[in-house]
Amino acid sequence: MDEPIVVGVDGSASSLRAVDWGAEEAALRGAPLRLVYASLWERYEGELIAQELNRPVEEVMARDVVGTAEARARSRRPGVEVTTDVLAGEPEYALVRESGTARAMVVGSRGRGGFTEALLGSVSLTVAGHAHCPVFVLRDAPEDEVPGGSPRIVLAVGDKPSDATAVRFAAQEAELRGLPLEAVRAWRRPSGPFTGHDAAESDPEEAARAVVAEALRDVPEGVATIIRTPEGHTRDALVEAARGATLLVVGAHPRHGGFGLQLGRVAHGVLHRAPCPVAVVPEPA
Repeated sequence: MDEPIVVGVDGSASSLRAVDWGAEEAALRGAPLRLVYASLWERYEGELIAQELNRPVEEVMARDVVGTAEARARSRRPGVEVTTDVLAGEPEYALVRESGTARAMVVGSRGRGGFTEALLGSVSLTVAGHAHCPVFVLRDAPEDEVPGGSPRIVLAVGDKPSDATAVRFAAQEAELRGLPLEAVRAWRRPSGPFTGHDAAESDPEEAARAVVAEALRDVPEGVATIIRTPEGHTRDALVEAARGATLLVVGAHPRHGGFGLQLGRVAHGVLHRAPCPVAVVPEPA
């Protein structure tokens, strides 16, 4: 059986955007789409849905959530195979379990409990940090955020050779969507008399460009690549590069001891602030 694109749904506007993205991703990859609703508090959460449907709370069940999501996905991409399921359990842990048999997972940035567009919900953050497959997180950008640039896939180039998994994923997304791949690595020049920096050493910007060029070495020839090496903090550079982008791709590494993934400060920062969807790609140990 083909590994599906799994979307976590909860009836919120954010999760419906995730359904749209999941349907498009499934169509691009020729994969089935699986829509999953998980909760221990179905009756409580149904109160908000009941208001939207103008129905008594008692009649509103989890099937309404997945049914609405299924209809939306079929309308958007009629040719995609769609299945649904309702799982009993805490959403974050149920979705992490689902990720073990998924090609990729899609979640909204926050559910109905979110209180500000600038913050990421705990479910999304947990799934992004522990899933066994790539996770697309669709953050709700503030209404006054002005996009810039042109559609493209932005890749955060890390320090380790094992980051190749994220590079391959980003290159595949660019190839499937017919978009250029923009690889970004920020750098900072040491300053001051006590930094130990030797002026005769290689220029830090050139060193950053060399790392990016090496990372892009195996990108398919049909994918146009752009190297971007801004000076400054990595998180800020990625947020700026992501303006107007279709997707920002970052890697995540296993924690010491082998439990879960390591979402560093950069990954946390872009998940909270990026003005476009973010894909977190787990790297091998």
